Amino acid sequence: MPMPPPVALTIAGSDPSGGAGLQADLKTFHRHGAYGTSVVTLVTVQNTRRVSAVEILAPDLVVAQLDAVLDDIPPAAAKTGALGSAAVITAVAARLRGTTFPLVVDPVMVSKHGAALIADDAVRALVARALVADLLPRATLVTPNLPEAERLAGFPVGDVAAMERAARAIAALGPPHVLVKGGHLDGAAVDVLLSEGRVTTFSAARIDTRHTHGTGCTLSAAITARLAAGEPVATAVAGGCRFIRAAIAGAPGLGGGCGPVDHFADPG
Repeated sequence: MPMPPPVALTIAGSDPSGGAGLQADLKTFHRHGAYGTSVVTLVTVQNTRRVSAVEILAPDLVVAQLDAVLDDIPPAAAKTGALGSAAVITAVAARLRGTTFPLVVDPVMVSKHGAALIADDAVRALVARALVADLLPRATLVTPNLPEAERLAGFPVGDVAAMERAARAIAALGPPHVLVKGGHLDGAAVDVLLSEGRVTTFSAARIDTRHTHGTGCTLSAAITARLAAGEPVATAVAGGCRFIRAAIAGAPGLGGGCGPVDHFADPG
């Protein structure tokens, strides 16, 4: 019999337009040769133009899905995306306690459209506290964008030097690896990886396109698939960054708004 592929698990929200969330994760897993499993945390009504509604699932239903996967097809690596509430974060973290596979935490709070995937700022503050207290200590790698890094680190992050300081502040919360994504900066696209104390900067020319829906999900999923295949974290992050650049460059131009990236891009 052929060797089974590595298994990668996503614990994330659903995007019916397919560009972000668990749909983007599963496409990315498949493109990287991993068998994808998924746990749904919330359901959105969205397309490339807008997010119209968000419905967060009950924590016990999320954990029941997680039980079903872990008990039968355990992953070689997993990632979390939008979790929606502090209660879901705490429940997922409790169920993952004692597992040993690499865990990538993408602390999604706001969609690419600028729409909140978590109800309001007070609730987002509760979510940030739950991430810090419950999930980050279990994480292998955390992949915040600049607004997420600011919330987790507790100070403004507006340049590359501040990105490195934020990465160190977030690493002090537990995860040994932190990738601060600089997509919100002007100029070149710069990401900063702090990996067990060592800083690596990934820089590339910015691609002039509006089609960047799901970039964070796709990048973290590419890294997760590579970890599932046995790559070290720094190698997986470098490969994931190459993949997302190719995916943005090859965006198919779908939809009338902020369209999806190319999930058929060469994984390298």
